[in-house]
Amino acid sequence: MSDPKASSVLLAEDDASLRTVLTLELKRLGLDVTAVPGGREALAALESRSFDIVITDLKMPHVDGFQVLDEARKRSPETQVLVVTGHGSVDSAVRAMKSGAFDYIQKPVDPDALALVVDKALERQRLLREVEHLRAQVRGRFDPGDMVLVSTAMRRILELVKKVAATDASVLVQGESGTGKELVARAVHAASARRNHPFVAVNCGALPEGLLESELFGHARGSFTGATANKRGLFEEARDGTLFLDEIGEMTPALQVKLLRALQSGEVRRVGENRTVKVNARIVAATNKDLKKGMADGSFREDLFYRLNVFPITIPPLRERPEDILPLAERFLRVGKGKHGGTALRFSQDAADALTRYAWPGNVRELEHAVERAVILAGTEVSEEDLPPEVRPREDAGSKRSLGELEKDHVLKTLTACGGNQQEAAKRLGIARNTLWRKLKEYGIPAKK
Repeated sequence: MSDPKASSVLLAEDDASLRTVLTLELKRLGLDVTAVPGGREALAALESRSFDIVITDLKMPHVDGFQVLDEARKRSPETQVLVVTGHGSVDSAVRAMKSGAFDYIQKPVDPDALALVVDKALERQRLLREVEHLRAQVRGRFDPGDMVLVSTAMRRILELVKKVAATDASVLVQGESGTGKELVARAVHAASARRNHPFVAVNCGALPEGLLESELFGHARGSFTGATANKRGLFEEARDGTLFLDEIGEMTPALQVKLLRALQSGEVRRVGENRTVKVNARIVAATNKDLKKGMADGSFREDLFYRLNVFPITIPPLRERPEDILPLAERFLRVGKGKHGGTALRFSQDAADALTRYAWPGNVRELEHAVERAVILAGTEVSEEDLPPEVRPREDAGSKRSLGELEKDHVLKTLTACGGNQQEAAKRLGIARNTLWRKLKEYGIPAKK
């Protein structure tokens, strides 16, 4: 049988005794069971989270099993719905299966039959996920499940993604470090007509000017020391696909001129060559900097800004959409279990409260790292003690501190934990090396650029 340890079940049954029996049997199978006494409560549960399996009685007062089935399928097509029916209601069960139910369970429920149908449902879900994963790889290694869309802000971003993906307009994704700007860029690519062509990403803040120019435009053999062969640039690699320029605000003014020329002409010139090469790549850029401020101080070209900012998308920081924190954490918990073989099934209430109270200056990336750490430390449940010290509430939690103070404290503690290694600290914080350098400079701390 499939291992159902990490699988969640929503059970909707108005018969209290049968609900108790089914709950015990499902838990015996190792499933995480949420049992509710009726359809109304089932709809409320589906609104708050997703389930691997929904088991619902068809005949319930107020809200029947068909409504539960419809809502479950609407919210998550991967969720497998099983309906419970009496001997005299087989026709209703068949109608439910035509509406999307996976199978039905007859009363009185036989434990072996229940185990068999649950196992088959989990196996079907596993296969569906594998197929979707392969499709996602073809679409540009993007899985729509990577985007948590609980908050109104994130649902609005998905709508913007769908609209701009139908065009070839340049997109500028703005947001703090760790908010998921590359994920949005991949979503634009995956939803576009270019989905079957390459998605190529480059971090403009991670490479010195000369190397970045070579990476973007390519180079000819012998054009500089170490250029032992002709090399195509990323513009050419992304032909007919999407080129993602991350940390665009870190690009030097001299290289900005060359990028602007390439965008205007649709041509690039490899370093060390005179001829030009036609390119056709959709541009999605991202930044955590205020580019309008950069235009004002002369560090970012105004004409390049307007060339990139045809369709802006701004991702709010995690602290401004707290309703996304726990769904994201639950997703990272599942990913962490698969990666590290952990046994944690859920978060304790104290852990969940700590996660939602914390300001997350490193945003989604910091949350992911915190949960990954907790998966390694936890038993069957992630407790407050399994979370990083900065996430756990302190005794002086009643004293109010500004977000800037919390961020500074977190940055300095991470730097200390890394023995002063700024590159490692930036990696743990989930921010660019140059971003950490600027923050340390603001704090009056010597920084090695």
